[in-house]
Amino acid sequence: MIERYIENELTLKRWRRFKKRRSSMVASALLILSVILTFSAPLISNSKPIMMSYKGQTYYPVFKDYHPKDFGIEDSFVMDYRSLDFSKEGFVIWPIVKWNPLESNKGVDEYPSAPSSDNWFGTDDRGRDVFSRLLYGYKYSIAYAVLVWLISTSFGVLLGGLMGYFGGKVDFFGQRAVEIFNTVPVFLLLLTLISIFKPSLGLLVLISSIFGWMGVSYYARGEFLRNRNLEFVEAAKGMGAKTGRIIFKHILPNSLGPIITFAPFSIAGGITGLAGLDYLGFGLEVPTPSWGELLAQAHKNFTIAWWLAVFPASALFSSLFLFVLVGDGVRDALDPKMK
Repeated sequence: MIERYIENELTLKRWRRFKKRRSSMVASALLILSVILTFSAPLISNSKPIMMSYKGQTYYPVFKDYHPKDFGIEDSFVMDYRSLDFSKEGFVIWPIVKWNPLESNKGVDEYPSAPSSDNWFGTDDRGRDVFSRLLYGYKYSIAYAVLVWLISTSFGVLLGGLMGYFGGKVDFFGQRAVEIFNTVPVFLLLLTLISIFKPSLGLLVLISSIFGWMGVSYYARGEFLRNRNLEFVEAAKGMGAKTGRIIFKHILPNSLGPIITFAPFSIAGGITGLAGLDYLGFGLEVPTPSWGELLAQAHKNFTIAWWLAVFPASALFSSLFLFVLVGDGVRDALDPKMK
């Protein structure tokens, strides 16, 4: 079906090479499914019903907030939908998991509690459902990794492409600037800035992107240096094409192969980076769901709460392994020596 929408012959060949690698196809499908699940997490794990009928009225609590007074409750400001009685009239459709990532299970004797029918993956040291926090936390990991890759790659390709195309003084001073950025202890600077400012997803993405473009610029510079003197570029110059059109229309599309090849590995590195920051306590603001924060809890409670190590580590390993498989498929698809 996808082949019907691919008109470029080279792109079609690359797609067929990628499709031949079954492990990459399966990994791509699982990654797409996992992204869909994490961004639809409120429909899967929530303390609010998806849909309910109560006293002749229909409500959609997942999509809209209701005040307790709407249900005749006068002594509370926070709505607890579990307290409503649906046995006499009405009905309710609950999510598969009846916990949100910030809610503590007050029905257990101690925290953290082991996996049970109420909490499939157990609870953390504050009684919050581990499955729910893993499901919601993946959304932040993916958003962080993809945004950092997108911004840093765009910036690196732009600067590296300009250095490679113009050469001379532009390339000389550009390379000196890259070398200066490479000498900066990025991780220590990142920890310092996060400790000064209030941590947030946007701040983490911004800081990581500022210092994450150098590696991409090297590849872009090399590709532009190689392609700028080829026949199709000389032909475009001979036809009077402007510099901007030559760079973005002719050279850039033919220079993205190595950069796209590293994209899955870069995104996997971003997921690991955010987990590491959260593990050290310099990541997302508490109580935001986070894989690294769960692993930090596992370190503190390793002898009494094995589930805090097994399930988050398995989720992290699985996602990274899937990205590696996709990266192998993209590498084979873009390799001109592959038949």
